[in-house]
Amino acid sequence: MKKKILVIGDSCRDVHVYCSCDRMSPDKPVPVLKIIDQNDNPGMAKNVYRNIKSIEDSCDIITNSNWANITKTRYIHKSTNHMFFRLDSAENIKKFNINKMSYDYDHIVISDYNKGFLSEDDILTISSNHNSVFLDSKRILGPWAEKVRFVKINNFEYDRSKHCIPSSLTNKIIKTAGEDGCYYLGKNYPVAPQEVIDVSGAGDSFLAGLVVEFSRTSDIEKAIIFANECASKVVGQKGVGII
Repeated sequence: MKKKILVIGDSCRDVHVYCSCDRMSPDKPVPVLKIIDQNDNPGMAKNVYRNIKSIEDSCDIITNSNWANITKTRYIHKSTNHMFFRLDSAENIKKFNINKMSYDYDHIVISDYNKGFLSEDDILTISSNHNSVFLDSKRILGPWAEKVRFVKINNFEYDRSKHCIPSSLTNKIIKTAGEDGCYYLGKNYPVAPQEVIDVSGAGDSFLAGLVVEFSRTSDIEKAIIFANECASKVVGQKGVGII
């Protein structure tokens, strides 16, 4: 029987504008960009969801209804994939009503970009009412995260949180480390050498692979290995790729 997965968190629309650049502006020392093409995809929690759906059909999402109006627009050199700059729209995300939360799932993935959809109290409530919650959050970790089952965190986020991580979370942390793979319980899980084209969305793909494989095997080591493979595939693609 298939395991049911829920993703909950704030979402946006990722926009990639691909440009050429042949000269500098004569009046200001800035590059002159010519737009060649553009692609859009659902981002943040929606990107975790679409990655899960690419390998496992039994998944739902709870997110902000106005996600398509909240944009992260990246201007990128078409040939080299160099990003000139990113332009974010204003954020206007209404807080989720936790009283509408459904727990009728085998696993819950909290993809918390800290944009206002969920509060720390909401995350504590969800994880207190479900025994298999996977957390990826842009917040500094604290007691509000103690009840989750696993925390996926990258090097940068870990460095921000390491001085205030509760001891109860120590054995739940899976730290991703780019080309060095990831770490769990002091053990390194390496990745095969991979040409990196774009790291956008790699963390979302890792999280998606992690929860899908864990839902299949209940083995966190197998899930980590599979998640590494998923992230490695995605960084070899332009833009925000999916598994």
